[in-house]
Amino acid sequence: MRVGLVCPYSLDVPGGVQFHVRDLAVHLRGLGHEVAVLAPAADEAPLPDYVTPAGRSVPVPYNGSVARLTFGPVTAARVSRWVDAHDFDVLHLHEPLVPSVSILALWAARSPVVATFHTSLERSRALQAAYPLVRASLEKIHGRIAVSEAARETVVTHVGADAVVIPNGVDVARFAGAAPDPRFVGSPAAPTLVFLGRIDEPRKGLPVLAAALPAVLAARPGARVLVAGHGDVEAARATLPPAAARAVTFLGAVSEPEKASLLASADLFVAPHTGGESFGIVLPEAMAAGAPVVAADLDAFVDVLDGGRAGQLFPRGDEAALADVILDLLEHPARREALAAAGRAWAWRYDWSRVVGDVVLAYETVLAAEQAGAAVSAGAAAGEGAQGAGGAGASADRATARAGEGRPPAAPGAGSSPAPTPPTARRAARLAAGRRARRPVRLLPDRSSRASRGVWRRPGEGDGS
Repeated sequence: MRVGLVCPYSLDVPGGVQFHVRDLAVHLRGLGHEVAVLAPAADEAPLPDYVTPAGRSVPVPYNGSVARLTFGPVTAARVSRWVDAHDFDVLHLHEPLVPSVSILALWAARSPVVATFHTSLERSRALQAAYPLVRASLEKIHGRIAVSEAARETVVTHVGADAVVIPNGVDVARFAGAAPDPRFVGSPAAPTLVFLGRIDEPRKGLPVLAAALPAVLAARPGARVLVAGHGDVEAARATLPPAAARAVTFLGAVSEPEKASLLASADLFVAPHTGGESFGIVLPEAMAAGAPVVAADLDAFVDVLDGGRAGQLFPRGDEAALADVILDLLEHPARREALAAAGRAWAWRYDWSRVVGDVVLAYETVLAAEQAGAAVSAGAAAGEGAQGAGGAGASADRATARAGEGRPPAAPGAGSSPAPTPPTARRAARLAAGRRARRPVRLLPDRSSRASRGVWRRPGEGDGS
């Protein structure tokens, strides 16, 4: 099928949504689908020929981070030309509430629309204020996907609609096959802890890990922490407690192969995030690489880690509890190995081979519902035409009945059961009703409980962090 993917965030910088759109495009094309991508990016950015840049972006603070977006009349014209130039079977928008190219594509859409919501917000005055302005446009969305239960709850709370949960995808085999890097491999006396994330965003939790380190080092003086991610290293180093600074090594941004090897080398991978996470793609990446995972008990992380069976949880923001968990796992290698084994097995549920199949099934369900709805509408129109040909007398009788009892007399045989409605027609009717009333609509069974040059890599480049 012909699929249009729209990403609201700039492809000039790495980010989870950008990587998801990039990888989804690659895997859809691998299945033989015709895919075109639209996203903010500089016109001279090195992109595949199926990616259209929507123009340069501007930084905007959003959800504890800085998003690079593009909007305005020039961008709107580009988006409209892109939509008009493609005869999409499905237009798949990501983050349609973000003021960028996704919402512009929604306004211009002429094809059935599927939208994926990536954000988890407990409360948002901005979304509450903006919703009345975009409500009519959101009615154009035929199917909604959320990347986690936490993101789904945001859709329910702020949009008043439901969504099916389809998680982000990971190339599990690539991480599972990564060889440990001898430079990073630890030992019982000098275990290796790994943190991966943007170091200048407090919500990623580096300050929490730093605060836990003095207690960890008091018991395990040889432990070291490898920190990989974009951000101001000197500023981050200056915030470290003096007792922890000697044990922390900042690696900066790492390539995709380097990230996989780093995770494969970890005695523990630590995700001490404090909020604003709807999924946490690095968790299944770490699990796939065989790293035992320690993570804050954010709702999204609890889901990704199978309620704590595939990773060890601790109360978010509690550095003392984090230190206790780290020391307990370092003290018990067998427990650490069991946690790693559980994580490796659980990571396969996030493999792209499964995720892309669920996304395609969502597309097919929306298309089947739309086709069935069109057939029902055509049949109803034909029936009305046939009734109209029955003459003015029948129309008068119906008008009299409506004016009297409020309904026409029962037709012969009306007491018998009506003919059953075909399943696809019932699905179409439910989907149409759900769009009008914003009631929950399920597309398919819910299976849920970072290079500096940009998102599309040249050979040998990676995502970074």
